[in-house]
Amino acid sequence: MALLLLNLVESIIKAFSARHEKSPIKILEWWKTALYYQVNPRSFKDSNGDGIGDLKGIEEQAEHFKDLGVDCVLLSPIFKSPMADFGYDISDYNMIDPVYGTMDDFVSLQKKLQSLGIKIILDFVPNHSSDEHKWFKKSVDKIMPYKDFYVWRDAKSNDNNTRTPPNNWQSLFSNSAWTWNEQRKQYYLHQFDRKQPDLNYRNKDLVEEMKNNLRFWLDLGIDGYRLVAVPFLFEHPDFLDDIRKPEKLAKKEKNTYDQYYHPNTMDLDETYGMINQFRDVIDEYTLKDGKSRVMITEAYTSLENTMRYYGNETNLGAHMPFNFGLIDRLNKYSNATKFNEAINNWLDNMPDGKCANWAIGNHDNPRVSTRFGDKMVDAMNMLNMLLPGAAFTYMGEEIGMSDTAIHWDQTVDPRGRNAGLSGFQTLSRDPARSPYQWNASANAGFTVSSKPWLPVNPNYRMVNLETQRMQYWNHYTVYKRLAKLRKTRTVQRGSFDGKELSQWVYAFTRSLPSAETYLVVMNVGSEYEDVDLSNWPTLEKDEMWQVHTPSVNAQYLIG
Repeated sequence: MALLLLNLVESIIKAFSARHEKSPIKILEWWKTALYYQVNPRSFKDSNGDGIGDLKGIEEQAEHFKDLGVDCVLLSPIFKSPMADFGYDISDYNMIDPVYGTMDDFVSLQKKLQSLGIKIILDFVPNHSSDEHKWFKKSVDKIMPYKDFYVWRDAKSNDNNTRTPPNNWQSLFSNSAWTWNEQRKQYYLHQFDRKQPDLNYRNKDLVEEMKNNLRFWLDLGIDGYRLVAVPFLFEHPDFLDDIRKPEKLAKKEKNTYDQYYHPNTMDLDETYGMINQFRDVIDEYTLKDGKSRVMITEAYTSLENTMRYYGNETNLGAHMPFNFGLIDRLNKYSNATKFNEAINNWLDNMPDGKCANWAIGNHDNPRVSTRFGDKMVDAMNMLNMLLPGAAFTYMGEEIGMSDTAIHWDQTVDPRGRNAGLSGFQTLSRDPARSPYQWNASANAGFTVSSKPWLPVNPNYRMVNLETQRMQYWNHYTVYKRLAKLRKTRTVQRGSFDGKELSQWVYAFTRSLPSAETYLVVMNVGSEYEDVDLSNWPTLEKDEMWQVHTPSVNAQYLIG
């Protein structure tokens, strides 16, 4: 259960004060306060009946973003791809994959979003391409300048004179990160699937080509990028073996990657310099037209290394490194202390003057309703959307979608497939990628095809957008009220104060002089609790508070 409260007396006084305030208010750049909505195009809406979502489907449902109060749509990869990793293996960075549509479809979607006042940013994959990219084919043939666009190494020979990989590096999708190419007679590195060869960022020609790929879509008018899998851009030049974890720890891991430490293949210092170069490309366009754009980095790494992506005064880095704290550190067993730590862990370590951001789910992790239970959907959305900074929503969180049970014979995620029958349920990302649940018709209104690319969650007859739009109070209506609240001065500019009220009750305030104060109280446990706010230093004992937004399972009503 969760409650969002408004200080009733204070709001009247401060609203009067704000009307008579004469000092100008500095305009915040849009990306600092934006509500971002991540769309996995493959699973959002199918417009042509092939069972796969597409750009036209997104355009058909674009009013949904406006209705929600979304400021910016983040599209997972839409570039041409053989789909070995469903778009994260790119064979042409400057083309739309036919399964999603055409370049005209993209431009049409972009215009539709612009007409609604919504910005668009794209996922961009700088670490690797597809092995079907023309660069890789020319690199195999040693055609200049592509010869060293990828990371190639000679084989080693063991005592039996048998060919072995250059070292023991492992793929994040399990097993060796090296694959032999018979034509070139060398191994190539792939830190993900074997069809995703790593690009060689020690090659200056490659670097310039990747910058031009960024420029291509910026020229078309997009509002920025999220750069994914950035910790892996550089490898140790001596290609040293990784150190295996102690056997007691290693044998617990189903994925061979997790059986090793990885000092030679991630978080190298050169990576941060490359991010700075990418930021320079983004800023080229802002300097040209004064239009603010955003560059976000995605890195599953330590907090210390994540914070380095913010850059410094001389090397700007990303506008925001993606914050996984509420995803990685919290689950249904987390108490109020854990919530407090997850929030302050970011705020206390973020460099001065930088912008925070928050997310409670994405396409790589179990959904909120699955991790916490349906009872916590509203509470987690309150937390995500009312903390200071930008907020990211993964499609479906606004209606409380949960993971779909995907059987082995339905599994398509390469990480899940590589884990085999015994490990796919732990490692597959398919359950969180099931199609969006629009209504209670066949396949949740996602497609007219009898076979969507992934199974639709059987609960779609009860959990779907159309049903919630017809109801008075549900996750959807809660979400919309929170999105509207994000436009207030208090949420965009106000201070934050968090507190553990008991072992299982967490609360925080957002306040700003001459504006309303908001208080969020979250019961993250499973039992009823009486809450005493009188010991909160910044709250007056005789203040009157009004319920602004209760969670679906709260006993209170608005007002």
